[in-house]
Amino acid sequence: MRKAWVPGMVAVALVAAGGAWFAGRVPASAEDPPAAPPPVPVVAGTVKAEDVQILRTGIGSVSAFNTVTVHVRVDGQLDKVAFTEGQEVKAGDVLAQIDPRPYRATLDQATATKAKDEAQLANAKRDLARDQGLIGKQFVSQQTLDTQRALVDQATAQVAVDQAAIDSAKVNLAYTTITSPLDGLTGIRLVDQGNIVHATDATGLVVITQTHPISVIFTLPEALLDAINQARAGGQTLKVYAYSSDDTTKLGEGKLALIDNQIDQTTGTIKLKATFDNPDNTLWPGEFVTAHLLLTTRKGGLTVPAQTIQRGPEGTFVWVIKPDNSAEMRSVKVGQINDGTALIDKGLAAGENVVVDGQYKVKVGVKVLATQQNNQTADAAAAAPAGSPAK
Repeated sequence: MRKAWVPGMVAVALVAAGGAWFAGRVPASAEDPPAAPPPVPVVAGTVKAEDVQILRTGIGSVSAFNTVTVHVRVDGQLDKVAFTEGQEVKAGDVLAQIDPRPYRATLDQATATKAKDEAQLANAKRDLARDQGLIGKQFVSQQTLDTQRALVDQATAQVAVDQAAIDSAKVNLAYTTITSPLDGLTGIRLVDQGNIVHATDATGLVVITQTHPISVIFTLPEALLDAINQARAGGQTLKVYAYSSDDTTKLGEGKLALIDNQIDQTTGTIKLKATFDNPDNTLWPGEFVTAHLLLTTRKGGLTVPAQTIQRGPEGTFVWVIKPDNSAEMRSVKVGQINDGTALIDKGLAAGENVVVDGQYKVKVGVKVLATQQNNQTADAAAAAPAGSPAK
């Protein structure tokens, strides 16, 4: 009985295993479709039509409108330094005083010499008048009269020389008071009070930089030269916006003043100069800045958030959300990307929905679960005043 039972149990086990394998090979129901993948959650935005400033960006540096190293004009001891380092001064403000006593004495001497020579001239003129009255009576010779006339001319010339000496002494005396030649900021004091200074000294007293107005010198590719010249046609003045070197903080708004008269062949760039009023000294000489030149304003330009733009092997593209919530990959041509906003030249239409965030999960034809973009960046961009540049 035990021998007959063992083969029977083996047969039952084989039949059960075969049934399980067959059940796994046959679908439970031919009518049940495979489960669809869940929609991909994304952040969506809308293609907007708005006025967009066409800007060209270059790196530059701030340069003082004028820079003057103040030197002394006469030799002497520096009696007084009348400015504070970093002080804002006006043209004509007293900066320093050289000991004036030697130059005042020279002026007094020249004045006295002139008075003496004027007395001699007056005497010579009286002698000439007497000789002219006696020449008709032949009491004096013609030679004596001519000699006296020459003495008068000589004395007259000497008085003129004395007056020139007085003028020179006055100028030198005035040079002992050193004044600012322009409005600006003083730098570090280069000479201390009590030192002997000379007109031939290589270093001056102080360097003054004019910061109202101030200049920004920046470069752009030479390929933009024609566009810049066209924008300036008819005498139109182009605006320039200065931002910090990391392009985050606006420092000022100015006007394009100059296009350099030659292209740098080494770098293929053109140098430009802009002038800023700089009332609050937000621009500082020597500071590196990012300059944005406003060429024109495009009316009704199509814009999307900058993070919408994706890059692939065939160029730039965006994910467009179709009416049935499926995703479509669309090639686009980007005009510029500034301040978190991309200007689209080709590929999109106003009002279309695009994927702003979450693109890494999206595939062609996949359904998406869109949430409209609502963040501080978008709100700030929408609330930006019309006069602010869209960098």
